[in-house]
This record gives sequence, structure tokens and C-alpha cells, in this order.
Amino acid sequence: MKNGVDASAIMKKYEVVIGLEVHAQLLTDTKIFCRCSTKFGAEPNTQTCQVCIGMPGVLPVMNRKAIEYAIRTGLAMNCSIAPYSRFARKNYFYPDLPKNYQISQYELPLCEHGLVEIIIDNEVKRIGITRIHMEEDAGKNIHEGKGDHSFVDLNRTGVPLMEIVSEPDLRSPREAAEYMKKLRGILRYLGVCDGNMEQGSLRCDANISVRPFGQKEFGTRTELKNINSFKFVEKALEYEIKRQISVIEDGGKIIQETRLWDSAAGVTLSMRSKEEAHDYRYFPEPDLAPVVVGQDWIAEIKKSLPELPDEKRNRFMTQYGLPDHDAELLTVERAVADWFELAVQAGSQPKAVANWMMGDLMRMLNEDNKSIEDVTLKPDQMAGMLKMIDEGTISGKIAKTVFEAMYRTGKNAEDIVKEQGLVQISDTSEIEKAVDDILAKSPGEIERFRAGDEKLIGFFVGQVMKATKGKANPKILNDLLIKKLRV
Repeated sequence: MKNGVDASAIMKKYEVVIGLEVHAQLLTDTKIFCRCSTKFGAEPNTQTCQVCIGMPGVLPVMNRKAIEYAIRTGLAMNCSIAPYSRFARKNYFYPDLPKNYQISQYELPLCEHGLVEIIIDNEVKRIGITRIHMEEDAGKNIHEGKGDHSFVDLNRTGVPLMEIVSEPDLRSPREAAEYMKKLRGILRYLGVCDGNMEQGSLRCDANISVRPFGQKEFGTRTELKNINSFKFVEKALEYEIKRQISVIEDGGKIIQETRLWDSAAGVTLSMRSKEEAHDYRYFPEPDLAPVVVGQDWIAEIKKSLPELPDEKRNRFMTQYGLPDHDAELLTVERAVADWFELAVQAGSQPKAVANWMMGDLMRMLNEDNKSIEDVTLKPDQMAGMLKMIDEGTISGKIAKTVFEAMYRTGKNAEDIVKEQGLVQISDTSEIEKAVDDILAKSPGEIERFRAGDEKLIGFFVGQVMKATKGKANPKILNDLLIKKLRV
């Protein structure tokens, strides 16, 4: 943008329009058209056969489980399931595509016209799903660390994918990131995709344009590729929004093109002119019969769906009395929601469990870059610790120490308390002695307190807690202090 111009004011002149194309790798044991393994991390080109590397004369055979997983996803995202869908050949040349075409779905996808809901600033927003179609993945080109050469690994060729295409309903990078998180949560609840963006099993392309507020027509869009984290979804879109507005404000025109997100440099780079559908010369796949889905099968799959994030969030609010914020955080991941319910079932108050999970537990998991499935701490162990707090055996402050030790060692709270001598002091005479000692050393503070500076109560509490190594019963301590200070 030109020098001297208020960039923030200019940004507010434009409305952002975003649609996402999310590729989700299905959790089948074998590829979509052959029996080769889909396991991640194998030696290059060891999980291939004549079918997935495109040898002449071979025929693809449809993986029924992949279709089932796509139907499960479509139902969970409120789509209509097509009774008749068809695969097509998408023709293009690239070194990682051995057949020189990709088997995908085009004019007759399996799922259409769905929606998902996201929460933005405590308000529900509906994002339309245009379609969910199935296709095979391509291989992987390896450039880094190979000198002047590139290599091709075809292990991923033929791995089953779903492409989930949204309507252009997203209006900010934050909404786009929240939508991606919501999709990932649903897919993981269903057990159809592990959602691992680092390994490429969940990938995102973004279509983005800007237009002056009030304009009905969409602006010229660009497509962003190579986005592999929620953070990069936001950063790539933020950069591209500023770039497009800058081009327009400087009198230029946006070119319809595909751009690459360079996460290291934090910029988008021109990759190629944007292809249209006709560029791929789609035509029906002659080696595969159309997919015919009966209503009985759809009903059977629908009956098997688990409780999904939105349903679980609403139940957590009604059944456990949790506020919306807590229920939303605890139901993003199915494993977290299950852990919460097990702790409550072990006898703990729901709000207390929620507070410890959203606070100390999530903090430690983030610091260690772990998921809740990785921890040795069990829900019933947390319930045991909370019981000790309720019974007055340990204070909330001591519980912080106990909880971290439980998380690190997997031991029960009772054992840790005994080993470290952390039992709360509830003997009034013992606490009173500590209070008297501190008051005797603090005549100036006592005078100020009695003169009206009652915030000093925190000073006295802190000093007694320090003297008792945090073991004094807080209620008894506060009662004694108030009694003695207000004489």
C-alpha cells in the first residue's frame, strides 16, 4: 500500500471471502483400489503394486470400507448421500502421478449440500458444505537433501482421500481456522481420519478473494496450497488478504492463480495459473462401475454414528451444568471428553474436574507436546485427589504439587501425599501458633490493617502459608487471622 495511508482503515473497506478444500486421508488398512498398506513411514516405494503404480492392463477394485467412511462423514456433516455416484479420470502430468491421471469424483459426488457449525465470539455460524467426494492420493516428490536430484516415493499413491469442499461462507482467517478444527474434531470422533496434519493425513487448500463491502459479486480468487497446520491456515490467509488489498489499492488487478504458502518466509508465492475443470479433461472412469448406495446401508451407517461434538457439548451443559465455554473446550477431542466423563463417574464434581483439566492438565500436555491418550494419569486418580481436597486432607495449593507429581509419575494422590508429607494442617492450635508468630513480627502491618488497609490480609495469609509450607487449612487460617486482627 502507498506510504502515508492508514492500512487498518483500508483493510476495513474490504470483505474477505474464503472457501476451503480439505483433503482427509481415510483410516483404512489398505489403499482405495488395491491391497497395498496405507501405513505411514515405511521405506520409500515398499508399499506399491502394479495397480497403484499404474502398470498397463491392471484394473482397480473399489475399497468398500473407504465408501463407508465417506458416507459416515457425509451424514455427520448433514449431507445428502447420493444413491448413485461415479468416479472420473482427472488428467494431468506430474512425476508423482504414475498413471498421468487421478481417479476422483467430478460431476456425481457421493455427498452434497451439508453444513457444520462453528462458534465465533460466542455466536454460532453455519458453514455450508458444497460436496464431499472421494479420490486417490498422489505420490510424494522429495527434493530436500538430494542435491541436484529429486526422488519420487509412490507409497502414498492410491491412499484413499475425501475432499471436503466448503461454500465460500468464511469471512476471516480465524473463522477458517475454527472451521478446520471443527472438521478435524468430527473426523476424529468418527474414527475415519487421524487428523495428523504434520504427516499429511489432513491437508488444506484455501480459495480466497476480497471485495468492497456492499458488492455482491465475488472478487477474483487465488488458491493457496501447502497449508499443513491451523496456525499456518490463519497466517497464510492473513498474508494473502493484505497482498490482494495492496494490489487493488495500488491500481492493479488480482490474477486468478495458484499460490504456494512458504511457511519459513511467511509469504505466498505464485505457483501457476489457476486451472479450470476443462483443463483436466474429466471423463468417466471406464474401469470402475458406478457406486450405488442403498437406503438400508445408509440407515445402518447412520445408526452406528457416535455422539458427535455438538451433541456432546449440549449434553455436557445440560447433564453436568457446565458453561458453554467449558463444554466446548472439553468436547473438541473425543478422548478429552471421555476422560472428563470417567473422572466425573469416579465421584468428582463436574466443574472441579473441568477446571483442573482446562488448567493444569492442558498446560502440562501442551508443554510436553502430548495428547491426553499419552498420559499415565488416570481419571479415577484425579477423582481421588479431588476427594482429598473435599475432605480437607490437602489444600488447593498443595493439590497443585500433588497433581503435577501424579502427572509425572502415574502414582496415586494418597501415596504422593504420604511420601512427601503433604497432609494439610487442620489442628487449630498448631495454626494459631503460626499465626501468633507472624503477627508478633508484623506490628507495622497490623497497624496499617486496622487503619483500613484490609488488603494486607493476603500478606498475613502468605506469611503463615510460607511458615507452614503451604499446609495450613485455608479456612481455619482465615478465620483465625480475622478474629485476631479485628480485636
